[in-house]
Amino acid sequence: MPEKNLELITWSSTLTCGIKLIDDQHKQLVDMVNDIVTHVAGNEEQEKRYLSEILQKVARYIKEHFATEEKIMITTKFSGYAVHKNAHEKFTQTVAENIKNFASGKRLSPVFFSRFLKDWILSHIAVMDKQYFEYLRKIATTKADGKLSITSEDVKSL
Repeated sequence: MPEKNLELITWSSTLTCGIKLIDDQHKQLVDMVNDIVTHVAGNEEQEKRYLSEILQKVARYIKEHFATEEKIMITTKFSGYAVHKNAHEKFTQTVAENIKNFASGKRLSPVFFSRFLKDWILSHIAVMDKQYFEYLRKIATTKADGKLSITSEDVKSL
């Protein structure tokens, strides 16, 4: 049964940055969290298999996603890069500790893990990521179709 006290994350404009690649990646993480929240418990062996798979999926995802965000920040010379990277490293370390503990036989509650992910996603995207979203919007060039684009000229002018 899904956890009654943990609501699904609903994608909204507060989570949107306007960069399709980043928004798509954030949506994938939201989908993973919602999958954990709505996961119907099976027997102990099924639960271990599910948790092992979802933990590895989350670990692969955050590695890819954080690399994407950090590359954009470096390329665009975002001044908050070091602080942002540090937040990513702390989150990655916590996920790695959960995986290590689970692999060593310690119990990991899907409810605890999904709540941890949900809280981090909502606070990180809504607060920290918004800082670089706003920065990118300021330096972006508006294309003829009205969409924003960051060009090498935008970055050179910084």
